[in-house]
Order: sequence, then structure tokens, then C-alpha cells
Amino acid sequence: MYFSIMIENFLHYIWQHRKFKPTNLKTVAEESITILQVGVHNHNTGPDFFNAQIKIAEQLWAGNVEIHIKSSDWFLHNHEQDSNYDNVILHVVWEHDTEIHRKDNTVIPTLVLKDVVSKTALHNYQKLFSKKQKWIHCENDFASIDGFIISNWLERLYFERLERKSTDIAQWLESSKNNWEAVLFKMLAKNFGLKVNGEAFLSLANSFPFNLVQKLQSNPNRMEALLFGQADLLDADVQDLYFLELKKEYQFLKQKHNLSGATVTPFQFFRLRPPNFPTIRISQLAGVYTSQANLFSKIIRATCKEEIYTLFDVATSAYWENHFSFGKISKSSKKRITKSFIDLLIINTIVPIKFSYAKQQGKDIDDAVVGIINAIAPEKNSIVTKFQELKPIAKSAMHSQALLQLKSEYCTKHKCLQCAIGNSLIKG
Repeated sequence: MYFSIMIENFLHYIWQHRKFKPTNLKTVAEESITILQVGVHNHNTGPDFFNAQIKIAEQLWAGNVEIHIKSSDWFLHNHEQDSNYDNVILHVVWEHDTEIHRKDNTVIPTLVLKDVVSKTALHNYQKLFSKKQKWIHCENDFASIDGFIISNWLERLYFERLERKSTDIAQWLESSKNNWEAVLFKMLAKNFGLKVNGEAFLSLANSFPFNLVQKLQSNPNRMEALLFGQADLLDADVQDLYFLELKKEYQFLKQKHNLSGATVTPFQFFRLRPPNFPTIRISQLAGVYTSQANLFSKIIRATCKEEIYTLFDVATSAYWENHFSFGKISKSSKKRITKSFIDLLIINTIVPIKFSYAKQQGKDIDDAVVGIINAIAPEKNSIVTKFQELKPIAKSAMHSQALLQLKSEYCTKHKCLQCAIGNSLIKG
């Protein structure tokens, strides 16, 4: 099935980009074919190409084109019973094995591509999709791709990734009744949890109304009490003065605001470096919101990464300077949010929310937004490292984010025919 899908996608590519001999085309009934318009590629249900214009013999036709590997696939898919295919004017196949017809039994002209396809495109396609196991299909030729093609494609992929993230943001915005500050808090919370605790932090942010954060912004102890209490980290039997103070504050807040932490996902400490313990990140998140009022507005106004560094130049509360867990004293150190961690926040929260806000306001993406992401060093992960080994192309976080998009949405899904890199290799 996978191979059949790949072949059919290739036929779509051949038709869309006219990778066949354009002259002396004939139907299986020996009628001449002149293609004026190949039509618009349809990625949804229905015929594969809409609104084509094709002259068959002396008759000009306007309608749709359907593409299959074999003519008999028409019946395999029951198109002869589907009125959506009544307006198909040409059936394009790799191999003709039977005559096909519409629902009203009228015969549909058929064009066989097998003998007219570009030999170069066919050879390059077969080479690209050889059965040999590879990390990505084009890894043997990736280094040979023109840098201009890659650069333009990566920029497009980055904005494609931002568009996907903006869809998630739009859903959060709708559920929060258009409260951008609340959406920002949820996004920051999730990213403070990183990969291991991201969902736990998000569930924490969702466990109480955001206006409670705004009410407690002038009181650091109560802010920490709210977050630690809702995170279910104040239930232990710890005889520690600060722990007991937070517990008392939380009991007050819980009763006053009718709070429940039952929906919060448990936090993980296992295999985390102590600086990434949920306790440290929760205290830092509390610090951000007790040191910065109207954070969303400040982020929207920020035009460079240095301004954002200033907004997040925050440390934990004093207690955590010599603790990583409640009741266990550790070597004293100032636990500030590092610039490398702020870079992750910029990549995963700040730039996406600035992009989404500009989009909602109907504004073009400011050059400053692009400047901010381009000023951040590329991320270090297994996917980016592998691409860098093939060809050193990641110069900024924009590139590393684009490479993640490329791998997850194109390479892994074998969508080489929709990829600028795959296209350049097939064209030769």
C-alpha cells in the first residue's frame, strides 16, 4: 500500500509539473490530446485536479482529472458510482488495463504516462525512493543541494511551523475569551516544564483562573503558595519553616478561591538535572510574574532578544538558593533563569505569540520578530545534529526550527514530492 501511494503521488507530480513529452500525446483510443491547463491540485476528497482545460481530438473540454496507477483502480475506488467524478474529462494512469466510465456509463478518455514520462524524472524518483533503509530519503544527495534552494525552503518551513503553532494559540485564545495575558501564562508555564514536565506545568496553569495570578502579583509568597499548592507539592510531611508558611498560605487561598488541584498531572523529578527540578522552575515562574506586570504588552513591544533577556532576568525566591527540594539543604547558589533557557522561551513562546498577535491584528510580521529568532543560536538536538552532519546549514534558531519541521512533516511522512529539496533532486 505504501509503495502504491508513493507511485500515485509521483504521477500527481508528473502531471502537475508536466514532466512528460508534451507533443503527440494520445488517448488509448488514439485521439490526440492537447493540455492547456493541468488544473488545480486537490488534496482533499474528490478528483485529483480541478478545472483542467484539455483538447481531445477537436473538442475542448473543461473539467477535472483523476490519476491512478492502473485504470482498474477507478472501479476499485468505486468512482463509477460517485457523482463527484461525473465531471472527470481525462483519466491519467501509469498502466492501462481496462476501459473506465462515469456513473452514466459514458466512457472517459485515458492517457497512459508510462511511455511519455521524463526518463530523467523517473530515474531520479526511483533513486530517491530506493528501498535501502535511510534516515531520510535524500541523505546521500543532501550535501549537493544548492544553498539558495535550502535557505529559501527553510525560511518557508519556519513560517509553516509558526502557522501551525498559531492554530494552537488561537484555540487557547478562544477558550480564554481573548485574554492574551492568560494565553501567554499557559505557554510560558508549559515551556518552563520543558519536555519532561511540559504537560504537568500546562495542567497546573489550567487548574485556576489567570486573574488569580494577577491578584497575587504583588505578593511573592502567596504566588509561590498558589503554584506549589496546586502542583500538589505541599502535601508532604516536611518540618521546614518556609514549607509550612507556604502550606498555610495555600490553605487560605484554597478556601477563599475554592481551588482544586485534582486535575494537575504529577510532576517528574527522575533523571532531571537539579536546576530543572519542577520546584526550581515553579519558583522562577512565580518570580517572573511577581516582577513583571502586563508581561504580554512588554513582550509585544520588545524588538530584540536583549529586551527579552531583561524581562526574564529573574531568580528563585531566597529559600531555593540553598534547596532543590523542600526540606533538603544543598550548596548555596543564585538560581537565575539562564540566557540559554530564555532562548528556549523565545523560540517556543515569545516569537510564536508575537507572530500570532500580529496575524490577529492583520499586521505583517515585523522584521524585528525575524531578527529576534535569527539572533538565537540553533538548538542542539539529535535531528539538527544529523542534518548538520549531512550539510552544515543551521546558522540560527530559525533554521533549527525549520529542520524539525522538515523532518517531522516531510521526511518522516515521505512527502519528498512536496519538498523543495526533493523536487530539486527529481528535476535533476
